[in-house]
Amino acid sequence: MSLTSKIVCAMFRHSDEKRDAGCTTPADVRRFDDIAYGPDPRWNLLDVYRPRDARGKLPVIVSVHGGGWVYGDKDRYQFYCMSLAQQGFAVVNFSYRLAPQSKFPAPLEDTNRVFGWLLDQADQYGFDTRNVFAVGDSAGAHLLALYSALCTNPAYAALFTVRPPQGFAPRAVALNCGVYRIELDGKKDLTTRLMGDYLPGKGTPAELEQMDVFSHLTADFPPAFVMTAEGDFLVSHAKPLVQRLQALGGQAEYHYYGDADHVLGHVFHCNVRSEFARQCNREECDFFRAHQIP
Repeated sequence: MSLTSKIVCAMFRHSDEKRDAGCTTPADVRRFDDIAYGPDPRWNLLDVYRPRDARGKLPVIVSVHGGGWVYGDKDRYQFYCMSLAQQGFAVVNFSYRLAPQSKFPAPLEDTNRVFGWLLDQADQYGFDTRNVFAVGDSAGAHLLALYSALCTNPAYAALFTVRPPQGFAPRAVALNCGVYRIELDGKKDLTTRLMGDYLPGKGTPAELEQMDVFSHLTADFPPAFVMTAEGDFLVSHAKPLVQRLQALGGQAEYHYYGDADHVLGHVFHCNVRSEFARQCNREECDFFRAHQIP
């Protein structure tokens, strides 16, 4: 692991521990923990959260966590994901294999495994498979956007051995504080430095093209709620993504939270104590409901 990745892991871990200190499982949420969805006993695990009093099948939100492709797991996202379950959804919160031990496209393969598992286990956990939504933030937004493109663009899918379930694509997605295009030429920012750990060839032109979201969008991309915030270091990525999707004839909404007096920062929405986070997450759930099949 490079020095940059070690610094990222330490920095993100400190921030997450501070954010979630004292948080506990809400009384109105029922949780099913540490369910295996793939062959890796450490990383291919997921949790399912449901409103405790809910009966029958519920619309589902799958959460793809962030962490610069080198950090994070489902435990860091449990409280955020349970707050989504409190809004009437079943939520699938999963870990995936991380760099540098696992290179791209390993996390994309794991994301596909999760959606396949969800469709197979719908009866056991009460999933409405007609209404499968997804959220992703930061590197997780990048993974979710690539996976959504893979589900809706056959030419892009042909570049991978990953095969989504036949006919499947998320009903709608929320892409939060994400990165969607990585250009290495002349840049030495945090994202570009991480590519040395994440990509097998450390960022060849072919690799960068394969993981460039803009290059693989079509009008069939799922309806997208694209969010950023005051103080988000990836703020420049959100609006161009929305504009590109709209130009192609897709459905996309741009949302910006905070202002000069309320600097929210990167992935602020994961802080369940923040009213701005609660507002954002309510609006994303409303977006999903608006695209739900009755």
